[in-house]
This record gives sequence, structure tokens and C-alpha cells, in this order.
Amino acid sequence: MGVPPCPSCLGPTLVQKSVPRNVVTLEHGSFIAYETVRVCAARCRNPSGALVTLRSESYSRRAPPGSIFGYDVEVFVGLERFVHHRQREEILAELAKKGVTPSSGEVSTLALRFLKHLAELHASRQPALREAIGRDGGYPLHFDATGEDGRGTLLVAYNGWREWVLGAWKLPTERADQITPCLLEVAERFGLPCAIMRDLGRAARNAAKAFVRKLKLKIPILGCHLHFLSDIGKDLLKAAHDKLRGRFREDKLRPGLRALVRDLGRKLGTDLPIFREEVLDWAADAASGHVLPEGRAGLATVRAIAQWVLDSARDGNHLGFPFERPYLDLYERARKARRAVDAFLRKPPAGKATCRSLKRLARLLGPVDTSTGISEIAKTVSARAELFDELRAVLRLHPKPPSGDDKPDLSIQEAVAELCDIRQALRTFKRSLHNRRPARGPAEDSREAIDLVLQHLKEHGKSLWGHAISLPKRVGGGIRLVARTNNLLESLFHRMKHGERRRSGRKVLTDDFEHLPADAALACNLTKPDYVEILCGSLEKLPDAFADLDIARRSQVLGSSPSERRAAEEDLQADFASLPRNDRRIVRAEILRQRIEAAARSRA
Repeated sequence: MGVPPCPSCLGPTLVQKSVPRNVVTLEHGSFIAYETVRVCAARCRNPSGALVTLRSESYSRRAPPGSIFGYDVEVFVGLERFVHHRQREEILAELAKKGVTPSSGEVSTLALRFLKHLAELHASRQPALREAIGRDGGYPLHFDATGEDGRGTLLVAYNGWREWVLGAWKLPTERADQITPCLLEVAERFGLPCAIMRDLGRAARNAAKAFVRKLKLKIPILGCHLHFLSDIGKDLLKAAHDKLRGRFREDKLRPGLRALVRDLGRKLGTDLPIFREEVLDWAADAASGHVLPEGRAGLATVRAIAQWVLDSARDGNHLGFPFERPYLDLYERARKARRAVDAFLRKPPAGKATCRSLKRLARLLGPVDTSTGISEIAKTVSARAELFDELRAVLRLHPKPPSGDDKPDLSIQEAVAELCDIRQALRTFKRSLHNRRPARGPAEDSREAIDLVLQHLKEHGKSLWGHAISLPKRVGGGIRLVARTNNLLESLFHRMKHGERRRSGRKVLTDDFEHLPADAALACNLTKPDYVEILCGSLEKLPDAFADLDIARRSQVLGSSPSERRAAEEDLQADFASLPRNDRRIVRAEILRQRIEAAARSRA
């Protein structure tokens, strides 16, 4: 390879210096690289005033300027941290196996450097990403925000067909005037969406309306069916369910049952495993009638009945409220157990200890059978739950389908037909509510429940339909469906939080999410082969793509004017500026903002 000429005058170049640099890469391990810097023999200069210099591209492609660790180390750390959610100690252990031993602090620095490069690469591939989206005939724009305890609010814009994160931002709070500019930014970068999918929150609704109004779009603004159903369920059931929970807490049912289980367990001692088998034998012998077994096996049976009541959560599907009602399940089990105890007491056990324990269990379960208040509240919850489950059946919604999709095996025609069936079923359900709504009389709660459902249908009914999108002729025409729910984004947030819990070991992620960069959401795209193909070809080529970014940036800065160069340096400093934690409480205080704005509004 010959000596490279000056890029300005194409004349010869001379060696200015040879700079030794310590470099650590996964490919070559730790070594000293000698970087040769050449200058133009005619002393050509860039617009910035600096001499035209040529640096070794071989070195520039292995490590960023001023950094010891190479791009391949950075990519390895970034993937382990933000895709596989490994802890720093785990990353250090894996690097040590490869002969690379950075400090734990350097691992954190490399992880943040990875996100910065990834965000820049995502932005640089915008034309290619936009072209791929255009070949699909557009994209449905899903957006939603998440956080922990009102902090670290992360807004994500998502392509529902490609399942790509298009953009992510950290917001102080979830408000329409902060969400709308982010949506406009996505439309500017990736083209206009063919539909919008959002939840039913006021901020999301207003942001979507403002977005469509500003761009003068005629596209469907769709409400998530699952959020719609969940909101109705909470409004229907929460107040009554909370009352039921309060009554159980007043009666201290569960603490009493736990105490009984502990006391009987101590009495049975080390023989408990033997008596468990006797309980199973007794339960299998239905011909024995409503009589408890003799001796200590009777104690074990009373203990098992109490545990059966405590295990009422088993009746739920771990879908969360309002799709499951834990205290209604507890009431049903306690009521059944109380009636069973009455049956066993008709012919009391021979053993005094067993009889005393059975009567103690009867006293604990007594309120569910004798208290009018609990039974009336449970009746209300049960009636409202039936109405909610009826609506859920009409909408054919399953919050956590086993396969991850609503109907993965349906063709487009079948899916469109199913949507029409659901819409017609909802109309029929709405008419039935009007017909069975009691106009007067004592059925006040039934009337309120029906009115609540009808109000939700009136307010959000229009946003529940419009999922069939006609594709333009340039992509072959036809119809494509938008998902009925925002489950795609909800699943993304679930995976992110599950990964962060796995990494940090903390259940509450308030501090973690506050400090997690928004660009961490872009790392989720690296599990999508079609996205990776456009971004860099393959993950193995990601270090080279990062190197190309830095080389292009250095060329741009060297070719700029002195004022532009200073501005770029200031921007770079601003990117890394952050408030010390002790100052954050004061600088972000609402009263400080109000005082400054009040002063700004005043007149001299």
C-alpha cells in the first residue's frame, strides 16, 4: 500500500509523528499500537485552521480516539448490559475469560458509550429504515409511557407491524404537550403513520388528537381494547372490592387462619409428613361421610382446611385486578369452608383437641356466614364481576394469550370477519344493557353498574374500531390489520423491567428507571433480524458501524469552521452535563420554577 496523498491538493504527505497508544480489544487482546500521523508537505489547512492530517484508519477502526478499549469491547458490554441484562460482575467475569480486565466503572462507561453510538447509528440509518417502512405501506404508531412511582417516565414510539422502537424519550411527566412533539419527530423521521394505537389516558388521547390535527391527517385513532376493558373493570369493581378487603382485614381472617395453621403444625411436629398422607387418604374416601379422621390425623385435616382457604389465590390466573378478584375468591372459599365445618360439627370428632381446633376454625370463618355486611358486599362484587366478565366475553379478550398474539392462526379475511363479529356482538350487548337497566326500584347498584358501562361505551366507542388498514397500490394493495391492544408495548416494558430486576436484584425500580437512559429502549431492536440487517448487516459488524460513525464525525468537525467547531464541542459537553443528585432536589423543585416564572411575568 502506497503513501496516501493529501486529500486537499493531492500532493505528497510527510510523517509528522508516531504516537504510541495502549489498546485493548477482544480480537487482539492488550497491545501497544503506534499510530502514524502524516501532514501535507505543502502545509494545506482545513477551514478550521488546523493542518490537514491523515491518521491510520487501521487504528481508528479498532478504538475511539482517547479510549483504551476497542469498539468490540464496547459492543460486547452493551449487548450484555442492555439486551441480556447482565450484572457488571457477570460482564467482568466474561471479559476476564477473553483476557480483558476493565474496572467496574469502565464497564458502566462503555455501556453508556454503546447507547450513545446506537442512538447515532439509529438516526443515521433513518433513510433506510424509512424506506423499509414505506415498502410495508406505512406503519401503525403505537405509543405509551412507563415509569416507577411517577419517576423515570419513559415514552416509547413503536412500529406495530415491524415491532421496532422508533424513538424513546425521558419525560418529566406524562402530559399531552410533552408527548405530541415526540410523535411529530417520529413522523418527520419515518413518515406519516397509517393509524395510531394509544391507551385511554387523557394525556394519550389529547396528544394523539393534537398530532393528527397538526399534520392534518385522516387516520384512525384507536383505543386499546384491553385498556378499555381494564378501565371499565376498575370502575365497576374497585370500590366494592376494596370494601370487601377492608372487612376481611377488620375481622383479621387471614392472620387468624395463619396462626391456626402454625399452632397445629407445631402440635403435629416431625410427624406432619405422615399425617399429610392420611389427610389425602381421608379426602379420597368419600364413603366415610362428613366425619373427620380420628386422632392427630384429624388435626392435620383441620389444618389442611384452613390452608385451603388461605390458598384462594389459586383460583385466579395471575392476571391482576380486575381480571381476577382475590378477595371475592377468598370469600367464596371461606364460605364453603364454613359450611363444611358445620357439617363436620354435626358429628363432632372424638378427639378433644381436634374438636377444639375445628370449633376455633368455625369461629374464624363465622363472619363470612353470619355478617350481613360481608355477604352484601360480596354479592355486589359478584354481580358486577358477572357484568364485567360478560363484556370481556363479548370483546373476546385474553390479557395474556399463551402464544403472545390474539389470533395467530387467522387469515386476514378471518381476522376482519372476527372484528365485524365482535363489533356486532358489542352492539347487541349495548342494546341488552338498555333493555335490562332497571328504571326505578331497589336495584340501584345494578342501575349504576349498567350506566357506568354505557358511559364508557359512549365516550370511547368510536376509538374501538378502524383496525383494517387499506394498503396503497404501490405496495400491492390489500388490507392489513392493526393490533386491537397495546400489548406489544406493554410486553416491551415488561421485558425491560424484568431485565432490570434481574440485573439489579431489586423489586422496586424507581431509582433504576430514573437513571436508565431512554436510548436503552433502542437496544430492544437488536433482537429483530430485519432491523439489524438495515442497521449494520449483523451484530458482528456493529463495531465497524460504530467506527464508521466516529470517523465520519471527526472528518466533519475537522472540515468545519472554527465557530462551528466550537459549537460542536459545546454541544458535546452539553450532552454529558448532568445535575449532581444533591442539587437535583432544589433545581427541579416546583416552587423554584413557579418563582422564576412569576418573576419573568413581572414588569420592571
